[in-house]
Amino acid sequence: MVMASSRVSVRSERPSSSSSSRSVAHGSGSEQQNHNVSVRSKVPPSSRRSVTPTLRSHDSDQEPGRVRVAVRLRPKNAEDCPDADFADCIELQPEMKRLKLRKNNWSSESYMFDEVFPESASQKRVYEAVAKPVVESVLDGYNGTVMAYGQTGTGKTYTIGRLGSDDVSERGIMVRALEDIFANTSPDVDCVEVSYLQLYLESIQDLLAPEKVNIPIVEDPKNGEILLPGAAVVKICDLEQFPQLLQVGEANRHAANTKLNTESSRSHAILMVSIRRSSRVQEEKETDNKDSNTRSASPSVPTVRKSKLLMVDLAGSERVDKSGSEGHSLEEAKFINLSLTSLGKCINALAENCPHIPTRDSKLTRLLRDSFGGSARTSLIITIGPSARFLAETSSTIMFGQRAMKIVNSLKLKEEFDYQSQCRKLENRVDHLTAEIERQEKLRINEREELNKIIQDCQISFAEAEKSLLTRSEQHQLESSTYQKVLADTTQMYERKIAEMSKQLEGERVQSKSAQEQVDVLNKLSKDHQKLIQQHQADKLRYQKALADTTQMYEEKVEKLTKEQENEHAHAGATKQLELIEAQKEVEELKQKLQEMSHLHEGTVQDLQSVKSECEKLSSEKATLSMELKALRKKLVDEEKERKAVENEMFKLKRLVAENSIDIEDRKSQMKEIFDKGPSAAFGNPLAKHKPNQAKDMVFVGLQKIITLLKSEELDTQIHAVKVVANLAAEDINQEKIVEEGGLDALLMLVRSSSNATILRVASGAIANLAMNDLNQGLIISKGGAQLLATTASKTDDPQTLRMVAGALANLCGNESLHTMLKEDGGIKALLRMVRTGNTDVIAQVARGIANFAKCESRAIIQGHRKGHSLLIDDGTLVWLVASSNTSSTSTKRHIELALCHLGQNEENSQDFISSGALKELIRISSESSREDIRNLAKKTLNASRIFRAEMLAENL
Repeated sequence: MVMASSRVSVRSERPSSSSSSRSVAHGSGSEQQNHNVSVRSKVPPSSRRSVTPTLRSHDSDQEPGRVRVAVRLRPKNAEDCPDADFADCIELQPEMKRLKLRKNNWSSESYMFDEVFPESASQKRVYEAVAKPVVESVLDGYNGTVMAYGQTGTGKTYTIGRLGSDDVSERGIMVRALEDIFANTSPDVDCVEVSYLQLYLESIQDLLAPEKVNIPIVEDPKNGEILLPGAAVVKICDLEQFPQLLQVGEANRHAANTKLNTESSRSHAILMVSIRRSSRVQEEKETDNKDSNTRSASPSVPTVRKSKLLMVDLAGSERVDKSGSEGHSLEEAKFINLSLTSLGKCINALAENCPHIPTRDSKLTRLLRDSFGGSARTSLIITIGPSARFLAETSSTIMFGQRAMKIVNSLKLKEEFDYQSQCRKLENRVDHLTAEIERQEKLRINEREELNKIIQDCQISFAEAEKSLLTRSEQHQLESSTYQKVLADTTQMYERKIAEMSKQLEGERVQSKSAQEQVDVLNKLSKDHQKLIQQHQADKLRYQKALADTTQMYEEKVEKLTKEQENEHAHAGATKQLELIEAQKEVEELKQKLQEMSHLHEGTVQDLQSVKSECEKLSSEKATLSMELKALRKKLVDEEKERKAVENEMFKLKRLVAENSIDIEDRKSQMKEIFDKGPSAAFGNPLAKHKPNQAKDMVFVGLQKIITLLKSEELDTQIHAVKVVANLAAEDINQEKIVEEGGLDALLMLVRSSSNATILRVASGAIANLAMNDLNQGLIISKGGAQLLATTASKTDDPQTLRMVAGALANLCGNESLHTMLKEDGGIKALLRMVRTGNTDVIAQVARGIANFAKCESRAIIQGHRKGHSLLIDDGTLVWLVASSNTSSTSTKRHIELALCHLGQNEENSQDFISSGALKELIRISSESSREDIRNLAKKTLNASRIFRAEMLAENL
């Protein structure tokens, strides 16, 4: 789609005696995100300041929210000096902050302002007095506005947006404000973002992304903030990046030559700087002591402060009889004066404390709602000239400033909790505690393994003692039958006791195994450490008691055997005594081992109690942190849902706004082709008579069924269904639903498979309607739509069908990101082939598509997104443009002239222009075109090319 061309120029305005040119400030402005409800000053009638022609004065009040107003006098320039009939009408008294306006030689009026700057005041002094207090307030978390107002040619842009590339002392408020902001912020923790907009012909346009036009103004229903969805927002990382953005915006801002100013701004420029700063809060540092395993208290929740700085360079007010504006410049002047009049009405209403403030009369007043009567700190600088020839304009500017001084805003701090940062800290703490719990569990497993090893050693010792006793019993049986009997009885008793002990030990093993399984489960769940400790204590007590009973039993049996041996076998003598002594030694050794095991058991119990206390402490901390984390996550999820709901609502509202960037004549002709010459009108479809709301109901109720009928085997059913879809696709509000329900796929299928002329014509028209949307254009290309349209154009000679196909390809040419794929699919060649039909309507659509392609390509080359010669050159497009430039069709001729102008802006195409004769045609367009904007564009193209200038000089063109 062809977008309305904008005049690009570099403007410079400096209030000096040698020049009256203007310098446009560059940057970007976006709607304030933290706008508070406007609060107007409640001034009693008795205390209102007078605006009658007497001495205007004001006290140095202590209200921080009052609008501060300064006045700056422009030096005389070359146009003021010859005015012998007009003396100076301004007398300044800077030390008294007073200005005297002389109406004639005997009548004058005096006015008091917050600051009065003579013509010799430096840029630095103006910034420090007017803008620096606002910048400091913005850095503290409050919204702020700096605005310049005055007649055209009085130095507004010089004061606000001067870059100062050659002389740093001439830098304006924008550059100096960004220097202070970066000097007081840290790029690691703070965020600075800028947007830059212009209000042109009551339409908001993005100067950093020129393709974004007619940006809507949306009011947040929750907090009343004014939003600009779709405006480009650029994050600034260093100060060197900012002047580059200003230069980009300067190239896209509208300007014109008038009698009052050679480069007069024809739009209001708005630079928005968004600042997000983290508050400096004292946090408790977390400590990790591996010996004591202690933790410090949780850190405090950090906060962030969000603020916006709005810098506005208003277009100059002018009188048509003095500026000499006519034609398009006259329309621009009307819109400028209309918006400034609306701003003046709001200032008057706020100054007089009226109950109703007409902020909705203009988009400018809606954007500045927070600056006057809202919550922002505002400074206004009004610029005036010295000549009495403009006495009426100067007086009006001064009265505007006087009324603005009566407005008092209510400053509000925007501070929020930084939940995301706190959530990350808590997650790190939970990970640390989880690792600590795993380490403690591993230590307990190692201790348990050591305890099992000690138990196994004790069992081996018991087995060896049992074997030794059996051996000694057999020896006693061999010595004496009586002794053998006693030993046999003793052995049986020992065996029975040993069996009981073995059984008891086996039971203890089973219980130990069961306890081990329970411990593993409890360790995995990390919930029941107390039960594990009690189980270990019970096991150890039973085991200790069993060992004590066994030891006592052995001692009693040994003593009994000793006594019996002494009574019955006295003759054994020393040998038996030695054996008994050895048995006693073995028993003592067993006792000693039992004592060591008892000490080990006590140490293990103490260790288990210590581990238990640590686990309980860790579990408590983990539960607390888990609850806090869960609450924070729930809150973040709720905020995310609200944000998505707002985004969906904004997306729905955005689709209701017309986003076509072609001029008004293209839009009307295209809609006329869709509705007057479209398939529905040609075949008398009754749905064409329905109202838009009825078509909308059809989309959401029966669209899916209609799309299903497109696949019907009956030809009449397909024809009627495709007519209905084509009519619905003519409205932007229905296109998204058609694509979601599979309507685009069904239309492409019909074009691919059907040979019926009516179906091909109507389906191609429906695809052309869908191709008017940027999102649908990518889908059409990705699904092979361009190649399919090119094939259709080669198969038919019907002019109406070819017109629909050419319109669809022309719409696809308006998307620069799809140019390469469009060329590879044969779209450009198909457009040129359709020219052979000789039909005027088809050729007009072909010319429109080539103009769309050339303009998008030229914009991409200027912005640095693309390099190399044009993709249109290889297909012979330039030759056709030159041959058809003198066509009788007005629309076709205009598009051909636009295409030549945009192709000529690419230096890589210069040699092709010279060899094909396109350069001579471009020279003819610059002087003979019927449209002034095309003539200006052609002149600009010729002057910008070094090769063109050299060729014209050599040929005397």
